[in-house]
Amino acid sequence: MISSSSSIHQIPYYKNYWVSRMLSSISFQMLSVAIGWQMYELTHDAFSLGLVGLAQFLPMVLLTLVVGHFADRYDRRYIIFLCQIVEAGMALLLLSGSLTDSLGQNQILLMAAVLGACRAFEGPSSSALLPQLVPKEFLQQAISWNTSVGQLSQILGPSMGGLLYWAGPTLVYTTASLALLTAGILTFFIHSRPIVRKSEPVSLRSLFSGIMFVYSKPIILGTISLDLFAVLLGGATALLPIFAQDVLHTGPWGLGLMRTSPAVGALLMSIVLVYYPLKKAVGYILFAALAVFGLATMLFAVSTNLFISLVALFLIGVSDVISVIIRSSLVQLQTPDEMRGRVNAVNSLFIGTSNQLGEFESGTLAGFIGAVPAAFIGGIGTIAIAGLWMFLFPSLRKMRTLSEQS
Repeated sequence: MISSSSSIHQIPYYKNYWVSRMLSSISFQMLSVAIGWQMYELTHDAFSLGLVGLAQFLPMVLLTLVVGHFADRYDRRYIIFLCQIVEAGMALLLLSGSLTDSLGQNQILLMAAVLGACRAFEGPSSSALLPQLVPKEFLQQAISWNTSVGQLSQILGPSMGGLLYWAGPTLVYTTASLALLTAGILTFFIHSRPIVRKSEPVSLRSLFSGIMFVYSKPIILGTISLDLFAVLLGGATALLPIFAQDVLHTGPWGLGLMRTSPAVGALLMSIVLVYYPLKKAVGYILFAALAVFGLATMLFAVSTNLFISLVALFLIGVSDVISVIIRSSLVQLQTPDEMRGRVNAVNSLFIGTSNQLGEFESGTLAGFIGAVPAAFIGGIGTIAIAGLWMFLFPSLRKMRTLSEQS
């Protein structure tokens, strides 16, 4: 028996899963930095950088329904393994193209799209696999550890990619390919609790069943839609370059601190929640975290002091990760095994869309009324959404424990 949350890594094969996910996440961040930099070196065109981002994001939107069906119909371990091997292959192709000086814009965009497609399959499959590895009572701690991996990859991945790229793109691609191959090997040797799979044929009904399931469950619908709209309105981090240059007058070094601060807050809080998991009044804690997120965003908007701005961004990261862990745990625990792939695919689409559209919304609003009012209004919007969702989804507000069934 596992006696404490600190011994979660003693669960058989969870360590394989965790290390594999970490290597894969950091490698993807490194590859994104290297691909973007190399594309700009080739084209000197900002529009081409937008195309790289679009090539990575579009497959997630287009493949959502298919991804979920595959994750529920086939062994999730092998889906993850194949994705990591293909990603390693793309890194090797980028390495080969860099060595032979044969990479062009179209080749980079194609490989970015393949990487995006692999991540579209890997993410939901990985999330859906976790409950097969970890006992129900340890799922929140496992999700906290996974969240820490995500935050760590956002801190280390871009910096490692940039540092290694200083010696040339080949070093980045070599490191990423080796890391992804290692991740694939670790995944291949995972053994998970088997689940009963329904061998239903591919049909419109089976493809859309994830969306229909989400719509039929108020707690899951409220959880997923809350993420979409709260992040959509509260995306002040997209405006950090403007605040660094025009409001705080700090320059690139200040921008680096500002980008790191939310990730550090999120990383530290995710580790705290590993050892002190949330056990009571999770619904109210969820909405309280969103209120803090909104208030911290408003504080950041009006601050003209770098230290206060960093504290506000740190609180944004802390409150956001509390919300993320509660929402992720609810989605996993409220969804039966045979539906987790499809539901996680829908969840991934909502999260990805909210991040992309949130940056677009913040940038567009800032273009019309300025960065400070845009960020302040975004904070107010997050609080307003939290209040509205408390009214629209009372079952979510009244949730006492994460395992409480709706």
